[in-house]
Amino acid sequence: MSNETLLIIDVQKAYFTDGPYLLNHPVETAERIKLLLDQFRKEQKPVIFIKHRFKANSEISDIVQPQDGEAIIEKSYPNSFLGTELKEYLDAHNIKKLVVVGMMSHMCVDTTVRACQNYGLDVVVIDDCCTTKAISYNGEPMDADTVHKVFMASLNGMFAKVMPLADFMKK
Repeated sequence: MSNETLLIIDVQKAYFTDGPYLLNHPVETAERIKLLLDQFRKEQKPVIFIKHRFKANSEISDIVQPQDGEAIIEKSYPNSFLGTELKEYLDAHNIKKLVVVGMMSHMCVDTTVRACQNYGLDVVVIDDCCTTKAISYNGEPMDADTVHKVFMASLNGMFAKVMPLADFMKK
């Protein structure tokens, strides 16, 4: 489909640093995102970077640095559409299909993908190009792998087609 666009959500340095923002295998995830990013650039397909404004180191990771001409949209909420120009950008460029990757699976990736349904967008989520962290509920801890799998499972089918990078690259 024409105008298939890569949406890279919040691959920011804070998620690679020891402390409260450290995610599960962020380097490996970013390196897989870089493979996909390189493919989109090779095919001259659009790329949009989403960057969350927060007090921690919010610079985009060196692994997936934007190039001239690639959009960078800053946000203040988990939903990449809320309070940003993302919807207007997609409309102006006639973008109807997004390939979504990024950080964190249970927060900004999930919220943004669900919001895409409101706009009739066709979404593919590359599950091994997303990551998250361990969380807890009612004092019960959940490891990052479980959290990630639950959110990918809940998005698959109703909100997006979820698949691994290897399957996506075969198409």
